[in-house]
This record gives sequence, structure tokens and C-alpha cells, in this order.
Amino acid sequence: MLGTTVVTVADAHLGATPPGVSDAFLRFLAEVPSLGDALLINGDLFDFWFCYRHVMPRHGFRVAAALAELRKRVPIAIVGGNHDRWGDDFWEHDLGAIYHPRELRFDIGSRPTLAIHGDGLTDTRPSARVLNTILGSDTALALFRMLHPDAAHRLVLRMQPMIGENDRGSSARARAFAQQEAWARSRLGRDPELGLVIMAHTHHAAVAQLAPGQQYLNPGAWFDGFRYAVATESGAELRTFTG
Repeated sequence: MLGTTVVTVADAHLGATPPGVSDAFLRFLAEVPSLGDALLINGDLFDFWFCYRHVMPRHGFRVAAALAELRKRVPIAIVGGNHDRWGDDFWEHDLGAIYHPRELRFDIGSRPTLAIHGDGLTDTRPSARVLNTILGSDTALALFRMLHPDAAHRLVLRMQPMIGENDRGSSARARAFAQQEAWARSRLGRDPELGLVIMAHTHHAAVAQLAPGQQYLNPGAWFDGFRYAVATESGAELRTFTG
């Protein structure tokens, strides 16, 4: 069991957002123990994150340090997103978090829950599907690791417009969101023991009862108004951080 009241946040894209977004996130982390008894970060915490064996991105230092302090008080689970799933063993070894680059399954109280970022499942842009597949390969990661970190960062900045959905028109984003909810409905139908599917990636906050005792949750994008959610064994609630 991860916790009985799990605070859920995703899509902060720190490093590409104004400093105020990171500052608010640090205040939010300080408040997490008063909001719940565990934290789930469901992908794209950073707009770029790649941990070499001896180097971590400079823009992530303050948040990583704050997460290390928070981990002393509550359990933390992290799912990788299409911008930041290359964490190697950093999150587990150095932070003590539960981490998976793709998806995590855990219980919220007695409620079986699946957390998955959602990229590669419902992307409406062909280039995003192809590029996300390539970037997830062992060969690509090995080649990327050979680059100097500064050169790697410049390369990623050029690729980023091709791997997401948020820069597309409203109709494309709405289609991606509808496809994501349909995917969650299908997954819950195939796995009747699941009580909750938590997704992200589309930046569209939503909570929906898809079947008796089964819900779909997307907390929305943190950078878009400091959105997050709280999930319990009986339900889920969308919230906005105002601290």
C-alpha cells in the first residue's frame, strides 16, 4: 500500500516554465504531508531529465533536494513521462522513492490503482509516437549517454516540440484527451480488479466514474494553474494549490 490519501501531481515541466512555477512547486511539496500521506508524481515533473552516472541536470537540484527531504516524512512514487523517464536508478537509490519509467501498480488503502503517464498510448501525432518509441530504446539511451550533457540538453530542446501534444490546436488536444479516457475505460474493463487508473500527458484535468467502483483520474498540468489531485480508496478530487 502506498498510502490511504495519495496526493497526485503531473506535468510540471520544470526547467521550461517561469521560475514562479518551480517556487510554487517547492511550497506545494512542503505542504504535501498536510494534504495526504503519500505523493505520486505521474510523469513530466521536468521538461528534461536525464541522469548520467555522475551528473544530474542543474535545473532539477532544488526540487530533487526538496523531494529527498519530503521522502523522510511520506512515501513517494514516481512514474516517468516522455520528457523525464531517463532517471536510471537515481530516484530509487538516492531518493528512496518507488520508481518506474513507464507505469506503477499499487494500492491506495484497499483500492488497486494503476498510474501511467500516457504517452505512446493515445498520441494523435505520428511523429510523437515514432519518436517516443525510439527514445525509449536501449540503443538510443546508450548513444545519448555518450553525449556531453550540455550538447544533450541542446539536442533535447530541438526535439521537444515533436514529442508532445500541448502545442497543437484545441481540437487535437480534445481528441487526445477523449482517446485517453477511452483507453482508461478499456483497461479497467480488461482488469476488473482495478479501482483507479491515473494518467497525465494530455494536460487535461478530469475525474470520471467509468464503471461501478472504477474511476479515471488526470490531475491536469501543474504548470497550468498549479493543479493537482487527491485520491483515496473511495474517490478522487481535483484541486488547485493556492499556498
